[in-house]
Amino acid sequence: MLEIDPEEKTEAIIEFIRSYTENAGVGSVVIGLSGGIDSAVVTKLSIMALGKENVYTLFMPELSTPMEDFEHVRLLSSEFGIEYETIDISPLIHSIRKVYPYEMDAVALGNIKSRLRMLLWYGYSNVKKSLVCGCSNKTELLIGYFTKYGDGGSDFMPIGDLYKTQVYQVAEYIGIPKPIIEKPPSAGLWKGQTDEKELQITYTTLDKILYGLERKMPISRIAEMAGTNEGEVMRIKEMRKKSQHKRSMPLIPKMGLRTISLDWRSPVQESHDK
Repeated sequence: MLEIDPEEKTEAIIEFIRSYTENAGVGSVVIGLSGGIDSAVVTKLSIMALGKENVYTLFMPELSTPMEDFEHVRLLSSEFGIEYETIDISPLIHSIRKVYPYEMDAVALGNIKSRLRMLLWYGYSNVKKSLVCGCSNKTELLIGYFTKYGDGGSDFMPIGDLYKTQVYQVAEYIGIPKPIIEKPPSAGLWKGQTDEKELQITYTTLDKILYGLERKMPISRIAEMAGTNEGEVMRIKEMRKKSQHKRSMPLIPKMGLRTISLDWRSPVQESHDK
């Protein structure tokens, strides 16, 4: 069902990264390296596509970043043979909290942290004349489990059509270190946060539900296939519905013959000799 040919997907993504950067007139990318599975996979695939000298990685910890992430970023740097730059965003967060007139809960503050990182990715990409390479996967994108204009802010997303469980299959194939593969997925935006605890569902079950919804299966069939109940399937379906705004450009009222993001859709890839 969710099994893929990791060799085939790896080759396709590598070619996508090469052609997308070439068409944009750049030869390098900037990636936010967090120590998690998604950024590890995207970094390795980008190295395979462009060479390690053309992959710039930024690690941006703050006070709630687990020490394990520091260790895993160092591990990935050593395994991949790349350098990374560390920018502590704690002072920036403190500055915003100081001037912001309202008390922020963990989610609101977590979104601010994510958007600060996005600002720094793009500042760095301007300096390096690179594209920002996003690390969101299909599961996160479908249910809106990302920060709009934060970790969702990038120029392209190489693993954006791979479900989380499929990302793990690619990770095994391309040789991501075991400690990265085995640790619980977490955005690290507050202490003790893990994805599955926050979502109240495992990625294995979640991906089966989304797979069924993608194929427009009956709700009862999806629930049976995922080993859950229909109420849980409807909860995920509602998450997908409510997060649609995160997956679209800001809505534009139609005035002209063809309208951006509505009926003027340029090809994702264009050959230079056309």
